[in-house]
Amino acid sequence: MTETGLPRPALVDPGPGWAARLAGQGWFHRMCSRVPVLRGLARAEGDALFEVVSGFVRSQTLLALVDLRVLHRLGETALDTGALARATGVPGDRMAVLCKAGAGLRLMKQRQGQWRLTARGAAFLSVPGLEGMVRHHPVLYRDLVDPAAFFRGETDPDLARFWPYVFGGADPATATRYSRLMADSQALVAEDTLRLVGFHGIRHLMDVGGGTGAFLSAVVAAHPRLQLTLYDLPEVVAGVAVPGLTVLAGSFRDGSLPQGADAISLIRVLYDHSDATVAGLLRAVHAALPPGGRLIVSEPMSGGDRPDPATDVYFAVYTLAMQTGRTRSGAEITALARAAGFQDISPARTLRPYVTSALVARR
Repeated sequence: MTETGLPRPALVDPGPGWAARLAGQGWFHRMCSRVPVLRGLARAEGDALFEVVSGFVRSQTLLALVDLRVLHRLGETALDTGALARATGVPGDRMAVLCKAGAGLRLMKQRQGQWRLTARGAAFLSVPGLEGMVRHHPVLYRDLVDPAAFFRGETDPDLARFWPYVFGGADPATATRYSRLMADSQALVAEDTLRLVGFHGIRHLMDVGGGTGAFLSAVVAAHPRLQLTLYDLPEVVAGVAVPGLTVLAGSFRDGSLPQGADAISLIRVLYDHSDATVAGLLRAVHAALPPGGRLIVSEPMSGGDRPDPATDVYFAVYTLAMQTGRTRSGAEITALARAAGFQDISPARTLRPYVTSALVARR
């Protein structure tokens, strides 16, 4: 009721904002095509929209370039379309289409009849983990063949079976495959984490769920005086031998964590697991650390109230297909850490959201 005693008017859904209402009008698009300044803006928006619509073709074209090793061959020498066709077993006319598509993706270019890598194409081959990620994508792509059914939860994703370690165990072959894929892409994650997180005052760092030690190998190179411990499943750390690194086998699902470290890192660990598992892990980390000890979390994080095109599209859908974890925002991770007893939690920071974001909390 209002102060006058009359019924309060029902809230009305305001609907789309004024910009969205304008963009939905045909007359507005026709006007934009006639006004020079608006024409450029409209074209840029149209190009961006078509990138969204055609994205699946771009990703599959990239997979073809990788599987056929077109980019690898051009990384060695310039080749014409015929030479690429013969080397790959692709008919010449179809290879011409693929090469032009690769040029459209700015990965290669043609000069005097010879195809060469662009700077972007060369970077693709040199950035650790990118090729492995592309080769891995067919698993997720199959899971999204019927996207409506996928989001309704009516499918049985292959990706969930690709990562059985998440459910509490894995055979040695699967653990090796997982560890290799993670290690390939860990270099960029380690690079950004080391730039985002200060290690001053840390004496002993334990990396929980650290795979084969790729992150700690980067840490020891940057901070050679640190005492370092790797903790992961027995089948994951079997055979790991890194100079200056203590290796401990175990599962954080089984209870307490080893004590003695004054900092514990969780690098791309939380988003693999449910809120209940994450809450239990953070409590175990809190119990293992001394007063003032540091928790370091680094992984791709959701943009929260401002969705990010990398993390809220790619990683959020990926973790949904895994059927166990989810991509959380920095605020959500902060709340989970605070509930576990941590305080003095720094806001999440990032250099490249599609690589990682990081936050630090103290016990």
